[in-house]
Amino acid sequence: MFFERKPYLEQLISSEGNGMIKVITGIRRCGKSFLLFNIYKDILLERGIQENHIIQVNLEDRRNKKLRDPDALLEYIDKQMTDKDMYYILLDEIQFVPEFEDVLNSYLNVKNAEVFVTGSNAKFLSKDVITEFRGRGWEIRVHPLSFAEYYGTVGGERAVALEEYYLYGGLPQVAQMSTPAEKENYLREIFETVYLKDVIERNHLHNADGMRELVRILASAMGSSTNVRRIANTFKSVGGVDIGPNTISRYLEHLQDAFIISEALRYNVKGRKYIGTETKYYFEDVGVRNAILGFRQIEFNHTMENVVYNELRRLGYSVDVGLVETAKRNLSGKIERRNLEIDFVVNRHDERLYIQSAYALPDKQKMDQEQASLLNVPDGFKKVIIVGDRFGSNYNEDGILMIGIYDFLLNPEAVKR
Repeated sequence: MFFERKPYLEQLISSEGNGMIKVITGIRRCGKSFLLFNIYKDILLERGIQENHIIQVNLEDRRNKKLRDPDALLEYIDKQMTDKDMYYILLDEIQFVPEFEDVLNSYLNVKNAEVFVTGSNAKFLSKDVITEFRGRGWEIRVHPLSFAEYYGTVGGERAVALEEYYLYGGLPQVAQMSTPAEKENYLREIFETVYLKDVIERNHLHNADGMRELVRILASAMGSSTNVRRIANTFKSVGGVDIGPNTISRYLEHLQDAFIISEALRYNVKGRKYIGTETKYYFEDVGVRNAILGFRQIEFNHTMENVVYNELRRLGYSVDVGLVETAKRNLSGKIERRNLEIDFVVNRHDERLYIQSAYALPDKQKMDQEQASLLNVPDGFKKVIIVGDRFGSNYNEDGILMIGIYDFLLNPEAVKR
């Protein structure tokens, strides 16, 4: 089973010759290495690039431990560049190399070197690293398989494929497994031995149980508004563990740096400002989220919301959670104020969308509930409801675009109708 990863391959090809260090980031095991060492390398070979002009090093491989020394890596690459023809330097998991910025900077002014590196930490392109690259770091963010990528290869009945995707997510290795037991065991194993272990070791954490419990709390409340104090109170209530808000904030940052979770900030639509007291967290891969909970607490409405969030991020949108304040007189004449939530306020360049994710709309009452916040938005940007039990797409009488989940996931242009 082969996943072409066309959008990312196109980004790699188009970035050639831009004079920058190409940095491929994303959660571990999402396919970065295969993209670089197999898919992209095959394209180079097809174009006639000689294999000895493709220098590749997998720094995660124990056999290359000596090359994790920055000077040893620099010497190794230099020795292979024996003429003035273009060399393609492919380095996997560069974060294993201390002072890797110096190594990469050494090739910024080498005219016959195209440098591509992968990394599994969001701090890769932090302000400090960007400064080190002198503004010449070019990020290509890779995600687990989208449903379109998954279904385009797996095929079969759409409803069955989507249910499998909701359960086991989009890690390429998982998608190639044939039985539920294989998928579940792999996801449990990779969370404990790769994701959790990596976060703990990389950040020198002494409270592994606390980090593990935090991830369980986030998984259990996926897509629910929360804050660090509420999470701290949850720790006390479920296990009597006293972990302070500052520690929890640091742990949340570590999980985001490792691309395990992402946050959606709350945004006051009418006030046009962010509200710092609440946020929502979503998982980069819903299969990993389900594995954390032992494949219990499977709620497809929340899973669909997480999948929609991930798809919007993959399409290049910045994603926030919207809040709209409404005011209405009650029967006694008093003004009642309510805050209505919009699942996603998304922006890309000059484009804005207000989006609700609705797993089902069985009746008018549910429909009114889902669109109430959208109808109170005081601007003319497009309003969308993505519906899990709907197949077609059309505008309703209130001017809201209704999109079926398959249309949204399989057709990236659906929201532009």
